[in-house]
Amino acid sequence: MNGLRVERTSLQHFDWVLAGLVVVLAVMGLVNLVSAAASGVEGGSDIVGRQTTAMALAAFVIAVVVLIDYRHYDRFAYVLYGGTIGLLLLTLAVAEETRGARAWLFSGRFQPSEVAKIGMILALARWFGRNPPASIRRLRDLFVPGVIVAIPVALIIAQKDLGVAVLTLLIGLTLLPLVNVPLRAWLGIAALGAAGLVVLWTYGLKPYQQERILGFLDPSRDPLASGYQQTQSKIAVGSGGLFGTGWQEGTQTQLRFLPTQHTDFAFSVLAEEWGFVGSVAVLAVYAALLFWGLLIARNSKDGFGAVLAIGLVGMLLWPATINVAMVLGLAPVIGVPLPLFSYGGSALLSTAIAIGLLLNVSMRRYVF
Repeated sequence: MNGLRVERTSLQHFDWVLAGLVVVLAVMGLVNLVSAAASGVEGGSDIVGRQTTAMALAAFVIAVVVLIDYRHYDRFAYVLYGGTIGLLLLTLAVAEETRGARAWLFSGRFQPSEVAKIGMILALARWFGRNPPASIRRLRDLFVPGVIVAIPVALIIAQKDLGVAVLTLLIGLTLLPLVNVPLRAWLGIAALGAAGLVVLWTYGLKPYQQERILGFLDPSRDPLASGYQQTQSKIAVGSGGLFGTGWQEGTQTQLRFLPTQHTDFAFSVLAEEWGFVGSVAVLAVYAALLFWGLLIARNSKDGFGAVLAIGLVGMLLWPATINVAMVLGLAPVIGVPLPLFSYGGSALLSTAIAIGLLLNVSMRRYVF
């Protein structure tokens, strides 16, 4: 009876603001997808239906995650982390190579690296919940969280999915601004990192990955190959002007100059059809969502909940930032979808889990 009373109290404090922001973004994304699919992209007649089904499944996942008190996730954080690492190892062992990477299971329907990000955040939240970031003053004190981040990043690199590896690393680094490690230590790390990038470029990157980066630096060097999507994306964004061309009226979209306009370049469709005003409106909703997530972290009553919320905000912040920068030509094309906006099942599933956990922490701040 006491547990039932606690759950009833939690549901009374359901975070309608967070839920509303998520629904607004999801609906905007679906409207945008309808326009992208109308251009006749491959499988366009089924894309909207599949995404609608995925959204319904995502809503179910959110409900399940919310119902389980997040403190149970604290107890099993390392077990869940180990499970996601196991999935990454299984992917390396049995997955077929698709678009140069071995990152998908079940014939391209499931990408384990997406849920691995959740497992990493849970493990980091458990560790930092018992070792508050503000109490960490030496680099060697970050050895354990460094290992927690390094294992999935290394396995994703081994899958040849560099874009997701970079994204996972950035999510893992989200908590670093909270620690009190001296600046000179970070400068040393930066120097080592620069040397590591040289080694990675020389020995780690495949020619097509190097070409993507070179194409980003100078799209005109190969406008019909590595620089094609970014060049066409910038044309689409620029042609939108202040108020856009109108829904399903964008020439870049409807004439299919962007092959991945329903996935990685969904924001290009938005910018062309709704213009600067529409783009800013959508980005404002994202900013409100991220700001609200930080408020949830601040109001959390325990260390695990606070760190978990910050990590989840990072999981939403980094892909949104990279995707928009990629569309505008400010970052390399590394295949990062826009959360709640781009077409895709695995990314939507991991985002749903993140939203569910944020709702969970927010609802139970009154229980303690």
